[in-house]
Amino acid sequence: MNLAVDIAGVTLKNPVMTASGTFGSGEEFSEFIDLNQLGAVVTKGVASIPWEGNPTPRVAEVYGGMLNAVGLQNPGIDVFLKRDIPFLKKYDTKIIVNVCGKSAADYCEVVERLSAEPVDLLEINISCPNVKEGGIAFGQSADSVEAITKEIKRYAAQPVIMKLSPNVTDIAQMARAAEAGGADAISLINTLTGMKIDIWKRTFALANKTGGLSGPAIHPVAVRMVYEAARAVKLPVIGMGGIIDAEGAIEMMLAGASAVSVGTANFRNFAVMEEIVDGIREYLRKQGISDVKELVGAVR
Repeated sequence: MNLAVDIAGVTLKNPVMTASGTFGSGEEFSEFIDLNQLGAVVTKGVASIPWEGNPTPRVAEVYGGMLNAVGLQNPGIDVFLKRDIPFLKKYDTKIIVNVCGKSAADYCEVVERLSAEPVDLLEINISCPNVKEGGIAFGQSADSVEAITKEIKRYAAQPVIMKLSPNVTDIAQMARAAEAGGADAISLINTLTGMKIDIWKRTFALANKTGGLSGPAIHPVAVRMVYEAARAVKLPVIGMGGIIDAEGAIEMMLAGASAVSVGTANFRNFAVMEEIVDGIREYLRKQGISDVKELVGAVR
């Protein structure tokens, strides 16, 4: 039985990987989960300089998931190169670096710094606020998506995955813009913008007022967007959003995803990704399917 999948010429031993921002760079979880069992580890966002993130409180539980306004806190590319890549290279799994920035120059600096490093793929978080455009996220304008993709591709040595925001009117249009810009793959969805108010304190639950909604509540939206994006482009698609078990992962693949990322579920069950890999394998066995790639886009 073959569980291997191909993302832009990079072969993953199975289609299950971490979702950026929910797994650090792997070290925190390594005593609870065998990273060798994963198709890839997707790191927390890496910026050109350290980011402090947003003020607290910045995480709130909501029905069916959680809100976060962490603000992409990270130690910056220098620490990442010195500390995190050497750690991840100890394991037999692919390394996907999530890159964040507030300007095109920010992204390109990190991408260029990574060009000579032993990492397999780059995932570009275009839900970051574009400071030169008044804080509107790069991923909320098709023109911006195409332009930032083209610019990043000029500096990238590794294949580029553009991570799309769901906070748009037409996700297919954004997928096509990433493809037009030269993306090698796309991943979606990032978190949906939400809000929670504490009725007893009569104030916002998050200091930032709004945050990114993740968890099972967003899964049907994510499946729909993966389906629409996969039909719009010829690129490999990595699906994410509310996957908590093998059924959710298989659903994403049937909608058109070649691989899946698991995020919020890791906070509740450290073993969830290993369980999903086992669950996919068992599903294939029961269905008499010899290659997991037969699932991709099978529902039309």
